[in-house]
Amino acid sequence: RMESSRPTFGRDKRRGRNMREADRERERRQRSRIWTPGRAEVIDRLDSEGLLPAITFIFSRAGCQAAVQQCLHAGLRLNDEAARARVRALVEERTAGIPDEDLHVLGYFEWLEGLERGIAAHHAGMLPTFKEVVEELFVRGLVKAVFATETLALGINMPARSVVLEKLVKWNGEQHADITPGEYTQLTGRAGRRGIDVEGHAVVLWQRTMDPAALAGLAGTRTYPLRSSFKPSYNMAVNLVSQFGRHRSRELLETSFAQFQADKAVVGISRQVQRNEEGLEGYRASMTCHLGDFDEYARLRRELKDRETELAKQGAAQRRAAAAVALEKLRPGDVIHVPTGKFAGLALVLDPGLPAGRVGGHRGMEYHDGPRPLVLTAERQVKRLASIDFPVPVEPLDRMRIPKSFNPRSPQSRRDLASALRTKAGHHDVGRRRKERSAAADDTEIARLRAAIRAHPCHGCSDREDHARWGERYHRLLRDTRQLERRIEGRTNTIARTFDRICSLLSELGYLRGDEVTDVGKRLARLYGELDLLASECLREGVWEGLPPAELAACASALVYEARTADDALPPKLPPGRAKDALGEMVRIWGRLDALEEEHKINQAEGVGQREPDLGFAWAAYRWASGHGLDEVLREIDMPAGDFVRWTKQLIDVLGQIAAAAPDGSVARSARRAVDGLLRGVVAYSSVG
Repeated sequence: RMESSRPTFGRDKRRGRNMREADRERERRQRSRIWTPGRAEVIDRLDSEGLLPAITFIFSRAGCQAAVQQCLHAGLRLNDEAARARVRALVEERTAGIPDEDLHVLGYFEWLEGLERGIAAHHAGMLPTFKEVVEELFVRGLVKAVFATETLALGINMPARSVVLEKLVKWNGEQHADITPGEYTQLTGRAGRRGIDVEGHAVVLWQRTMDPAALAGLAGTRTYPLRSSFKPSYNMAVNLVSQFGRHRSRELLETSFAQFQADKAVVGISRQVQRNEEGLEGYRASMTCHLGDFDEYARLRRELKDRETELAKQGAAQRRAAAAVALEKLRPGDVIHVPTGKFAGLALVLDPGLPAGRVGGHRGMEYHDGPRPLVLTAERQVKRLASIDFPVPVEPLDRMRIPKSFNPRSPQSRRDLASALRTKAGHHDVGRRRKERSAAADDTEIARLRAAIRAHPCHGCSDREDHARWGERYHRLLRDTRQLERRIEGRTNTIARTFDRICSLLSELGYLRGDEVTDVGKRLARLYGELDLLASECLREGVWEGLPPAELAACASALVYEARTADDALPPKLPPGRAKDALGEMVRIWGRLDALEEEHKINQAEGVGQREPDLGFAWAAYRWASGHGLDEVLREIDMPAGDFVRWTKQLIDVLGQIAAAAPDGSVARSARRAVDGLLRGVVAYSSVG
């Protein structure tokens, strides 16, 4: 019976193992069934649950457009025939002013098809008129699914019943970063229409990298930091000085929220400084000596220690250098004594580890770790050593002939040669090495400090070492406290200091004279923008004198255009005529201003100062101002219509400023005519609509 039970027990074990494997396989299959639904599936599910209208946030313009196309290809229809007719009527009414030849360029018919089905995209690359139509149709309930970038969450009244987040990370221009609790609340806050919906719904699509606890933290946070983005500018400086004078203007800036926030960050550091000062008082009392000034005695001891440390470092560096030189002189057959390390003792150099041409590793590659000799030790081991095994220079004790038949892989060969090595080196005394004289022994400064320490009254105190320990603590804490104080000085009055530096630069250029704003300063006061000082200097030096309207528009575009990212940067294509030379002169003036800002410590990384002008929009501005069609212009620069209209409208604004700030003459007239040339077609319609 016992014998018959053994195979039964074995079958039970195998059956149990098979069941566990089946459970794991079942769990794996269950996990594999968890997937992220497609965009059309999500909208269809929300529609069936009665959770439309919905806004799906996608942190990419291309992603928004692709989402609409995916829904159209999936055959998704959210509007009936009556709603489709209402959509078409409203769209035709709102776009009646757009020239027919531009509609195809703008993708009008594909956009209209999506609207009729109740689906649309919304992002900054769209034509402003198109975005306004999407917003109006969404509010009326004729567009029920919008795929938008995060710009929709700011300042637009488009409440939805549901908000969908595809991911909880976004590209911030440098890296993929998690969205903050404030961004999550801002995005999901679109869900829930006041007076219509009792509650709003936020839907986050499952991703394999998602952490449910982190999502709960995003949804549960209710307090968000408020950070000021206020920075003084050149235009602001001349306007403030003109109205209040420099002293009063500085006082106003010191009471700004930005300065309050900067000072608030110093509060914790100030408290730490206060605690340190209390500790310093206690340490000072503990180190007090009745025989004399122990602080002075401790200073002498620190100077002695610092000097000895410095000489020790110099000596170690010199020994390493000498050791490297000595290793380079080794040759096969040299008998040496390895001074330290795991293989310390007698050794025979088989290969100096320095190929021809002082090249180590692969041929043609410089070595950085020094020679690495291959040696045979007295214990019959063949090892390749490194510079760390030679902290001091090594010299050959003797020489041996290495047999041509020697094979380092053969135990017999190693045994025979190691025996000969021990016999050869038996006459050399390698047990003791002459101790080198310390550099500190001959240093006059160390001798002086030691004499001063012995002569000091505190040297004879019986509690000297106890006082010394408290002194070390005192000076360590004092050093930390001074570092904290320097941090406080660097953060306090930062806004006012920046204002002072700006005023100093403007005074050097002649825009300010004490509390007085000069005539050129009054011109700067009428120019607003990131490159206000560059624009003023161009007017001052007559860079744009005599330029035709289209060429002036091309030059002025460099004052407003800036690529969103390096990938979006347009290759600069310069217009013909004098505009090319004028743009080059603008870059030269910017270089001079950039050098002045560096001299006055005005930091562009902190958002203050003149960024480099971007010439990427110059060709498009020139072509559009010259009367060329939208299709031709967009095809040449590969830019979304919405971006083109936005940059052109900003260009029109800066040309208006130039016309107002320029003295009566050709520049002012050319700027007004350039505005007339730019304000046409979709640009004019968007400006009105």
